[in-house]
Amino acid sequence: MDDQTDITAVMDDIGSRARAASAILASTSAEAKTKALTAAADAVWEHRADIISANAEDLKFGAAKGLSPAMMDRLMLDDDRVAGIVEGLRAVAAQKDPVGDVIAEWDMPSGLNIRRVRTPLGVIGVIYESRPNVTADAGALCLKSGNAVILRGGSESFNSSSAIHQCLVEGLTEAGLPADAIQLVPTRDRAAVSAMLTATDHIDVIVPRGGKGLVGLVQREARVPVFAHLEGICHTYVDGKADPAMALEIVLNAKTRRTGICGALECLLVDQAFYDKHGAILIEGLVAAGVEVRADGVLANVPGTSPASADDFGREFLDMICSAKIVDGVEGAIAHIRKYGSDHTDAIITEDEAVAAHFFAQLDSAILMHNASTQFADGGEFGMGAEIGIATGKMHARGPVGAEQLTSFQYLVKGKGSLRG
Repeated sequence: MDDQTDITAVMDDIGSRARAASAILASTSAEAKTKALTAAADAVWEHRADIISANAEDLKFGAAKGLSPAMMDRLMLDDDRVAGIVEGLRAVAAQKDPVGDVIAEWDMPSGLNIRRVRTPLGVIGVIYESRPNVTADAGALCLKSGNAVILRGGSESFNSSSAIHQCLVEGLTEAGLPADAIQLVPTRDRAAVSAMLTATDHIDVIVPRGGKGLVGLVQREARVPVFAHLEGICHTYVDGKADPAMALEIVLNAKTRRTGICGALECLLVDQAFYDKHGAILIEGLVAAGVEVRADGVLANVPGTSPASADDFGREFLDMICSAKIVDGVEGAIAHIRKYGSDHTDAIITEDEAVAAHFFAQLDSAILMHNASTQFADGGEFGMGAEIGIATGKMHARGPVGAEQLTSFQYLVKGKGSLRG
């Protein structure tokens, strides 16, 4: 594929085949989809050496591109992470099939029986960066929800994603389902992304999963509907009535467990009352853990911190860096999050249930947490098996997007010779 014409033709062919596969999947049994996903999980584990070998090539490519340590961590696969991919596939396979689920049913005086029933969306396009496990998660969730999917992985994860994709196709084949149900774009060329964004004849929804640059591009240029979050600017507010030991453990986990995920803490807000009672224990703990804390006001006096600039708030670092600020109680935290947040995930640490309830009522983030690490902002941790992403919009899907969120619905109406007068 050396020119735009070739890529356009290839993407048109992929789209046509996905549309044909989606028609078959719409009436595929739950048993067949479960069989395909279970077989795919078996194939991933069986071929784990090949997947890790392919990943080694991707790591070389990423290093040559100068990816940050956090991005390299997102890219890396080892036996444990491959085992996690297998576990995710099995978890989705074990989920209740959402297709055909009766959401509501009622009878009308006219004699009509009306059911609102879950149906697949059709063809989903997933555009993602770095993390090769998304290939398995997205493929599995789309199949479970009866959708065909076109996967366009990041250039960094091209080899890993290709190896994982082959395992998904192996599962489809074993279950007697069309291989075109899960397709991987066979090029690193960015022109393929543009072709997907405008493929209104073939794709029903686009799900971007990546950094601000990718998601912003998709939201600007897509002619196809989009489920997306632009950034994961996650705040944790430590209230004056927070347990200090709990607060320190949660803050450290939220920031340092994995810095490159969208649920990582990016800004710490400390109630003035907490600071007056307990000092800078949270900031000192972060510094001791190796976090670069960009601190505002009096917090900048803590050894090891650096003064925060205006640009350090409302910023997704995706690294061992966070901003920190003292606020005047829960109202100060709410005002700050409303100004700088991205409607992804925000948390409060407090023993005061009324304060926590107020925090929940006044903020409109897709996920709000009380006395928990923001790193739990994950479909797997929500019992959804896996997720295709976190949606921060307010239409259709919000929060972790799992199999159920990848369905629409239709009305099935039965009469008894019913005539409208």
